[in-house]
Amino acid sequence: MAPSDRRAGGGPEHDRRSSDPDASAESSAAEAEPTNPTTTGPDVTLTEADAAGLDRVEALLAANDLPTEDVRTGPGQFYLARDGDDESDGDGDGDAVVGVGGVERHGSAGLLRSVAVEESSRGDGYGTALCAALEDRARREGAGTLYLLTTTAAGFFERLGYEAVDRESVPPAIRSTTEFAELCPASATCMRKRVGERASSDGTGTE
Repeated sequence: MAPSDRRAGGGPEHDRRSSDPDASAESSAAEAEPTNPTTTGPDVTLTEADAAGLDRVEALLAANDLPTEDVRTGPGQFYLARDGDDESDGDGDGDAVVGVGGVERHGSAGLLRSVAVEESSRGDGYGTALCAALEDRARREGAGTLYLLTTTAAGFFERLGYEAVDRESVPPAIRSTTEFAELCPASATCMRKRVGERASSDGTGTE
């Protein structure tokens, strides 16, 4: 996302820019792209956020003007992303956390959401690495297809292999999520990526 608008789904076309969970996925993740495209990107490791970790998730989402209302009460699983090459965080104190993200899984379909990269870690490819790690985690947990909504970063996600799709083609369980039903505007681009062998031709992610 643009430095002045860190939210992945944030855009001037609606008045709830700060409520778009994808905003960080677009802006801060896009900002985290390496300035030198030939440079090998970083590795990140994911840790499921416990109660203390959720404090970190909420803080980073709030810093990016992203909603935090359902972080503790919703069905999404949130993660802390750490630099895979940095061993200084072995005691779990969170010093090496480079970003956060979540996946809300419904059967074998999932919703990529609440992705944000620490400002100090942007520009080195952590956005792409974080999304890849979330996709891998979702795939290993049974998701065949991931969906997301974005108002400003369709190009970023397209480079990661996502394609724009009509909302009507999205499984009902994903369309009924808070992000689809309440937080994101109708103008947001709906995107899909098949991440596992279980993804079916209709994009539902079922066998």
